[in-house]
Amino acid sequence: MSGARSRAEWPTILLAVLIHSAWVSLIWFHAAIPWWMFVAAASIVSAWYGSLQHEIIHGHPTRSAAFNAALAAPPLWLWLPFERYRDTHLQHHRDARLTDPIDDPESRYWTQEAWARLGPIGRAWVLAQTTLAGRLLLGPSWAIGRFLWTEARMADRRTRRIWLRHSMLLAPFLYWTFWICAVPPWLYVLGVIQGGGALTLIRSHAEHRAAIEPARRTAIVENSFLLGPIFLFNNLHAAHHRWPSLPWYRLPERYRRERAALLAENGGLVYRGYGEVFRRFLLTPHDQPLHPQGRAP
Repeated sequence: MSGARSRAEWPTILLAVLIHSAWVSLIWFHAAIPWWMFVAAASIVSAWYGSLQHEIIHGHPTRSAAFNAALAAPPLWLWLPFERYRDTHLQHHRDARLTDPIDDPESRYWTQEAWARLGPIGRAWVLAQTTLAGRLLLGPSWAIGRFLWTEARMADRRTRRIWLRHSMLLAPFLYWTFWICAVPPWLYVLGVIQGGGALTLIRSHAEHRAAIEPARRTAIVENSFLLGPIFLFNNLHAAHHRWPSLPWYRLPERYRRERAALLAENGGLVYRGYGEVFRRFLLTPHDQPLHPQGRAP
């Protein structure tokens, strides 16, 4: 999936230094920053860090897996161990199973049986998130709760070892953030968990749609001059699924060269910017929760 790297990718290494430096500065100087400015900056930096982790999952920026993983190991999100994110995301990249309610860990579709088990409150919660407004308000807490519930039900040894390592990283991180730097927990949750999570969910809200042909299940958002760099151009999502080992800074140029072919493959599932995504889906459902075929064909 990721492929071997012939040399270090310095743009990604420098980006990692920038993101980590921005994070340390935000936490250390939080008391000197107005709370609303901290929330805005923390949302951007934490979403940016999630994009960096995604890049590292695909084998960047060096041939050393240990070095790459070290760049993505700090538990800024608190609730998501990087190794579990890597496992589930690589499973998501089995394009033949994209959007499948069972085989795709990042699918937001449901089988009829699982939908029935949700009950009326659960179904109402999910239905609210079919709009972008509901997704931004409810999505972060739903994603965290559902992920932790699923993890708690897994009993395999590998998952337990991952959570043990995550806990060992989390303890000093929590001590430094909340004891040494005295960041108020409510401020951290509002900026990092809710704000950073919501910003990330803007990207993922419309990037996949159920379809018979796998290539037609992945969308493209063009002209994203502000959010595109924060998402490391993963808004060009069909291009990323087509060339998952291509580094983020080469993706826009490849997309421009192959645009016609990509749009032919994905059936023209393209948005002209996140402004269009907001206009179309802020209060209108992007899709229905039940998978139209029950499972991906």
